[in-house]
Amino acid sequence: MNIIITGGCGFVGSSLCLFLKQNLKNSKILSIDNLSKNYSKFNQKILKKHNIKNKKINLGKFNSLKHVNFKADIIIDCSAEPAVEISKKKIVNVIESNFISTLNILEKNKKDGSKLIFISSSRVYPINNSYKKFQDYKKKKIIPTFTEQDNLKGAKTIYGFTKSASEELIKEYSYSEKIKYIINRCGIISGPGQYGKVEQGLISLWMWRHINNINITYNGYGGKGLQVRDVLFINDFCELIIIQIKNFTKYENNLFCVGGGQKNLINLKNLTKICQKISKNKLKVRKNPKTSIYDVPYYVTSLKKIKKFSNWKPKIYLNEGLKDIYKWMILNKPKINKFF
Repeated sequence: MNIIITGGCGFVGSSLCLFLKQNLKNSKILSIDNLSKNYSKFNQKILKKHNIKNKKINLGKFNSLKHVNFKADIIIDCSAEPAVEISKKKIVNVIESNFISTLNILEKNKKDGSKLIFISSSRVYPINNSYKKFQDYKKKKIIPTFTEQDNLKGAKTIYGFTKSASEELIKEYSYSEKIKYIINRCGIISGPGQYGKVEQGLISLWMWRHINNINITYNGYGGKGLQVRDVLFINDFCELIIIQIKNFTKYENNLFCVGGGQKNLINLKNLTKICQKISKNKLKVRKNPKTSIYDVPYYVTSLKKIKKFSNWKPKIYLNEGLKDIYKWMILNKPKINKFF
């Protein structure tokens, strides 16, 4: 089986490359990545050690995959500019990186007769929906979740728009070109190998700052640190992708919400407490009450549909997952310091 993984030198992409290489013995894997992140070349070297080649290609340019001769059976699209705040400043770049790239990948699917697994985002949901569910959550009567049937109409950030538009483009190509696809709509994914930033990769960033005694800030919503997310750890995500590849027909032409679910729900304040406990460092917490127009107070994934299709569910819970991140950071601290 020939597999192309776009964004293969990013956190999710490189993790998938290594996981599939180890667990799909007869597979040949090609990474495609433009190496734009400061850690991309570091990940490229890791892939090379495992005999996984990366082609440096800017997927945001039309026909960028036209001359890729590697004929794929499956393309897994992990490529994106994932930092939501950047999409306020660099609209054209984000549309190229996150939407034109999807068009190029679908043209490659069409040419090769290959299947597609598309990694979408929870940010396809309107910002107002998050506010409504957060109000219900604060009443403590229920834990609202986001489902595949939730309304998508409304402002959702440029990043969220590009992901939503890509989902629709995939469905159009499926209809007209008979391309078989799976869309996984994901929230926060974290784990060893992630170099977190303020705008993206919060979980790993929080642990890194605790390890290194770097002060943290609760941004937005009064600076109270009450924003809620669920967390899916990378090994659980990779396990699901393996299941979907091996049983593609069962899942094909479906969209799934994929995340940590209710058991991996956490807010910033509680994340700080866990990181303090693991690292044994207590940091000074600054409070910035100003809320970005792109921030959302709440997101928790419904796992009902994916559980109906499979026996998959997250096995790694917050304490264990954060301890794994801590151990990886301590073990590799000198090598990875420059990427945070």
